[in-house]
Amino acid sequence: MSEQTPESPVPDDVLAAEYVLGLLEGDDWQAAKARCAVDGSFAAQVQAWETRLAPLNEFYEEAEVPDGLLARIEAQLFPAPQHRSRRSWLWGLVSGTAVAATIGIALIVWDMSRPAPTGPMLQADLVAQDRDLVLQARFDVALAELRITLSGQDAGADQDYELWVIDETEVPRSLGVLRDAEFAVSAELAQGQVLAISLEPAGGSPTGLPTGDVLAVAELSES
Repeated sequence: MSEQTPESPVPDDVLAAEYVLGLLEGDDWQAAKARCAVDGSFAAQVQAWETRLAPLNEFYEEAEVPDGLLARIEAQLFPAPQHRSRRSWLWGLVSGTAVAATIGIALIVWDMSRPAPTGPMLQADLVAQDRDLVLQARFDVALAELRITLSGQDAGADQDYELWVIDETEVPRSLGVLRDAEFAVSAELAQGQVLAISLEPAGGSPTGLPTGDVLAVAELSES
């Protein structure tokens, strides 16, 4: 294929792709927008590109766009010495896997501003039977992080709640004293293990095993 010159007409499908990907600027963008309102064929091509790319949005939650992000994307995709050849570059990549590669580059740069997605989650909800106490536990397997939300009645004077995990050895292992309404702790947990809350002296069990009443238990399962 011969190289496209600046004077060569841009095919409507390429122009529609540029419009949807946000590659048009200034008068070019305004002209494409106005054409969508009066040219049904061109508007259909724009709609087709929007429909084709829409599934990519499902993998990302909405987030505020940091200042300067668009400039960084432009700098990555179109270095200053090659800025004039942007349309020629898109023309060479407009079909098949080439378009997918173009979108992939843009998404990689965009992903710099987004938090890393969490991995598989395990959960357990512990509800005490004889007092107002509820603990929600969410374990991020990929991050090996247990997130706790605690609500309800305080442990009382000179006492603390303590959280335990019980694995196949059936020996409780302390995950810490529960004093904050929300906190996170690094842990190695697995599906089927059991979480338990006991009532202990202030500061936690002095023996390394539960010494007070066990108030609630629940098994970790997939959320």
